[in-house]
Amino acid sequence: MTLTKPTFDVIRRLIPPLSPDFHKGQAGRVCVIGGSDDYTGAPYFSAISALKLGADMAHVVCQPTAAIAIKNYSPGTLYILVFCKSRHDFKNPDLTSEEIIDNVSSLFKRAHVLTIGPGLSRDKMMLECTKGIILKAKEEHIPMVIDADGLFLIQNNPDIIKDYSEAILTPNVNEFKRLCETMRIEFEDDCKGELAQKLSQAFGGVTIVQKGKNDLISNGNSIFLVDHKSGLKRCGGQGDILTGLISTFVAWGVAYKKNIWQHDNSISPTDIPMLASFAGCTINRECSWAAFSKLGRSVQTSDMIPEIGPSFQRLFER
Repeated sequence: MTLTKPTFDVIRRLIPPLSPDFHKGQAGRVCVIGGSDDYTGAPYFSAISALKLGADMAHVVCQPTAAIAIKNYSPGTLYILVFCKSRHDFKNPDLTSEEIIDNVSSLFKRAHVLTIGPGLSRDKMMLECTKGIILKAKEEHIPMVIDADGLFLIQNNPDIIKDYSEAILTPNVNEFKRLCETMRIEFEDDCKGELAQKLSQAFGGVTIVQKGKNDLISNGNSIFLVDHKSGLKRCGGQGDILTGLISTFVAWGVAYKKNIWQHDNSISPTDIPMLASFAGCTINRECSWAAFSKLGRSVQTSDMIPEIGPSFQRLFER
């Protein structure tokens, strides 16, 4: 088993230039599927992180009752859509899951990538709708980054994501163990890189981001190691920031494949999920360290948000 790292120069090739020739949305449109009565902060962290990194647009598709809270975290910066016929209809409890799935699917043209799971909850209706959204997104070959309760959905329905190489799963240690159990892989704490590779292979080449002291990323063939320095405070919500960061790089990868700007086409499309995951993990760790260095034990996940731009500049700006 060989652990490797891509060079930052390779990752820089995925980053679109700042150009007056671009129109709004070309440099990244991220759609977060999540947000519920109990969890409104997680989808906000994912969406605002995508915007702070450099995505042009971030949408949040959520339960109607979560929309106002999420919008109020940052008025004017997020476009909030809800699980109902109209984003202005907050009182219709009678929609079927099929209607909701169709409504959300109609938004796919606005997204380069779906970020599925932050704040989703384990509500039966939410999970049923999200399952249908994933299946529809696969039909249209839309990349997706899946975390949190999205992973709970995958744990109980592994076939909906199996063999879909455009998917990235970002489990923490407990989520990783449960996914291993689902795919009948014996968990061993001392061979994590090999396990990430085995789990990816079991899912048919889905990219696995195994979060931990060091992050391990595998597509079943290669294994990337991310051992960049990180803050020592493990406050909740850092994984939500990570999904936004990875999703932005995936969106940039879509723009790269479409040749939105002139480049040498030296990056294979099959390498983009791995590179996007490595870049997102590295920036997330840099942000964590920067915020922790200033605030120590009092640091909160919200303190990482202002560090995203400076961290990106330190690591990847030419």
